[in-house]
Amino acid sequence: MRHLILHRPLVVLDLETTGINPRLDRIVEIAAVKLHPDGRRETWKKRINPQRPIPSGATAVHGISDADVAAAPLFSEVAFDLLRFLGECDVAGFGILKFDVPMLVEEFKRANLVWDPSGVKMIDAQRIYHMREPRNLAAALKYYHGREHVGAHGAEADVLATIDVLEGQLEKYPDLAREVADLDRYCQPGQGVDAVDAGGKLKWVGAELALGFGQKSGVTLRELAATDAGYLRWILNKDFSPEVKAHVRNALEGKFPKRAEQEELPV
Repeated sequence: MRHLILHRPLVVLDLETTGINPRLDRIVEIAAVKLHPDGRRETWKKRINPQRPIPSGATAVHGISDADVAAAPLFSEVAFDLLRFLGECDVAGFGILKFDVPMLVEEFKRANLVWDPSGVKMIDAQRIYHMREPRNLAAALKYYHGREHVGAHGAEADVLATIDVLEGQLEKYPDLAREVADLDRYCQPGQGVDAVDAGGKLKWVGAELALGFGQKSGVTLRELAATDAGYLRWILNKDFSPEVKAHVRNALEGKFPKRAEQEELPV
């Protein structure tokens, strides 16, 4: 890199995974490029068998299917090699602080190895981008139409600006879908056929209904009903949709829908 001063190697990495929960999801692909102070580059790349089905929503994002990783090594089988590659290096990536780093820490733990990022210097290009480039409605209107957002944060002004921004996006990107249903899938790629409710609070994990949000994302309602019923009762007392609450109520009563035969639930 021409503009970055390196005093020790910098590993730029990216992960593809089965989902976004470091505790519950698993890595399916790792790519890392080590940039040396003298200009040399080394590449480390592996597909990983996550030992669980890859949700169709995740495959829609990264294109990696169960068949693609069926013969791939387990993370535990490549973990030591990766740990050596990361050794004595700083780390960079896009969104690594919130996602890639926590995910790697958990995977190393499961492999009975320790990677301690506390002593590693981190560069997150996403953080730099977000801090340097405004990403609000006024910035979007300026970008797509070259004009200031007069009346920002007034409800009607914001609605009209949003209409103009959307029109500007459709004009700027000819490959962007024109149908509402297609744009919905584009805006929510993680939903796909595994989604249960419009808000993405519930999803199918195999044939089981599971949570789709927070630290318990991916945990099935059946497991929660057996081990953490209090969490399900918490959902019933919070601002979740009637559909979500109906499924949770049924789970607390020991009733679990089958994926192929999901019934309409009374709300």
